[in-house]
Amino acid sequence: MSLASAALLPDALAPLQFPVDLQLTPEQFAAVCAANPEAVLELSADGHLIHMTPTGGETGARNSVLVVLLGLAVRTSGLSLKLFDSSTGFRLPDGSVLSPDASLVRLERWQALTAAQRRGFPPLCPNLVVELASPSDEGPRGLEALRQKMAAYQANGAQLGWLLIPEQQAVEIWGASGGLQRIEAAKELRGGNLFPGLRIDLQEIWQG
Repeated sequence: MSLASAALLPDALAPLQFPVDLQLTPEQFAAVCAANPEAVLELSADGHLIHMTPTGGETGARNSVLVVLLGLAVRTSGLSLKLFDSSTGFRLPDGSVLSPDASLVRLERWQALTAAQRRGFPPLCPNLVVELASPSDEGPRGLEALRQKMAAYQANGAQLGWLLIPEQQAVEIWGASGGLQRIEAAKELRGGNLFPGLRIDLQEIWQG
């Protein structure tokens, strides 16, 4: 099956259908995404497509709050960081293309990219990544799948990762050195020495 025929959508509501053994390069993946702009897709390091389902209402609302609060936190901190929302796919060093729910890239790294690199999937791993778990532990937005993504970000050079678990009001903090810390009844997040002055109050996110 050609990429062109595999990427066709019979109508606006039809799901994407791909061969289970289909493997794509990042460039082919970009072409599939361009042909299917309404689809929410990621690419694994071994070239397999990950079809992300749309978020539910609660998760979508929480994600909107997350991006707003993170943007305000960056502005308050005075740090030179570029904020990205969940629609941004990053081409990681291992060849995967993943889209964190929210992410921050140090401004000098972003400015070092060419115009073409900025328009496409930026070829870098964000410095800080945030993922928001859905109520279900199943599928690509479930807790176990997101833990695998956090491990991938960690392995590809992310300095800090925050995995938010609203149902438990808990946060898993993934450090650059392979460390993992879990905070129960979490009330706020701080960037620590890596991102001094960066602080987010979690109460509004937990409320949904």
